[in-house]
Amino acid sequence: MKIKTTLAAFSLLSVLSFGSFAAQSIDASQAEKLHSAGTITVSGVGTAPSDIRQALSAKADAKGATAYRVIEARSEGNFHATAEIYK
Repeated sequence: MKIKTTLAAFSLLSVLSFGSFAAQSIDASQAEKLHSAGTITVSGVGTAPSDIRQALSAKADAKGATAYRVIEARSEGNFHATAEIYK
């Protein structure tokens, strides 16, 4: 249940901040139109979902991606997230 709540929070916050970062968070329907370029993970970067979103965006930028989609997220003391990146 925590995973669903965390993913919902990521989705809501990413919708509110499109354009704040170079690599944008997208949903599954948007991802269907793009080419996957692999996956990235971040963990222990803070306690707020915005910290994870910012870290995922920065890591996606470093790999030359224009977008990412969170495929796994959890909070067990520290956040951990895995995202598929797209070019």
